Amino acid sequence: MKGRSHADHAPRAHHACQARVAAITVAALAGAVLAAVNAQPASATPPGIPSQATAQSQLNALTVAAQGSMAGYSRDLFPHWITITGACNTREQVLKRDGSSVVVSSSCAATSGRWYSPYDGATWYAGTDDHHPFPRGCAVTTHGPVMPVWSCGGCDLPWPCPTRKRELRAEYDRAPVSLALYLGAYLVQATEDMPWTPAGVLHRRFLGWTRQAD
Repeated sequence: MKGRSHADHAPRAHHACQARVAAITVAALAGAVLAAVNAQPASATPPGIPSQATAQSQLNALTVAAQGSMAGYSRDLFPHWITITGACNTREQVLKRDGSSVVVSSSCAATSGRWYSPYDGATWYAGTDDHHPFPRGCAVTTHGPVMPVWSCGGCDLPWPCPTRKRELRAEYDRAPVSLALYLGAYLVQATEDMPWTPAGVLHRRFLGWTRQAD
């Protein structure tokens, strides 16, 4: 067998060198892109927000499926807020990031601040701020209603659960009429979702407790 000449090895060596250069270039570009992304703070306002008319049109075009069975569902199977740093979870971190003059407690819960909504142009206040007609503005809670079954998203108890009732008492402190209007809107919707439930039962569940002492 004849030995291979230097010319036979040259093309292979050239291609191998090109491959190494390409790999190094791709790695360098990837590192530069990641560095640029990490260097930019997360934007509080998402891009491309549609107009109210466009959003409403798109919502109206959605097809709503019939209610299915809740058998086998468990909230514990869907972990949500993870700890980001210290005592702050994802939700609390975003509230601090997107708000103005935000004050948090030792557990990282926002106790006061101001949040602007680019979707409807509204500004929400929390804590003892008096700029908004509703006490404590728009509260953020994990104990919201899961509709149309009207269980609590945080503890699976019938909504409003004891925890949400305590939160609402604090949010609507000295504003019982506003609290009644807030819960009344939910009562109307719950009546439509659960027509088999006696009206008196739903009324006591949604509004009756507001007239009881703590």
